[in-house]
Amino acid sequence: MNWDQIQARWKQLKGRAKQRWGELTHNALTTIAGRRQRIDGKREQLAGKIEEKYLHDKALSEKELDDFTKSLEPKDTAPRI
Repeated sequence: MNWDQIQARWKQLKGRAKQRWGELTHNALTTIAGRRQRIDGKREQLAGKIEEKYLHDKALSEKELDDFTKSLEPKDTAPRI
């Protein structure tokens, strides 16, 4: 799944993000503090929230977002031959 797809499905995927980053509140996953601007699955803003809450550097936040993206990929259930 790419970030355009994540953004389009953010309302459904917000719960998965909350499971992944439990320290982020519903409000943190929805809006940018102090502004009326919505996150709505925007990768850069979400990375900033992760950096801020977990005191991660940018590289670690980006890696976590990459891992999150991979976790949203459908599992290959076809038997291997």
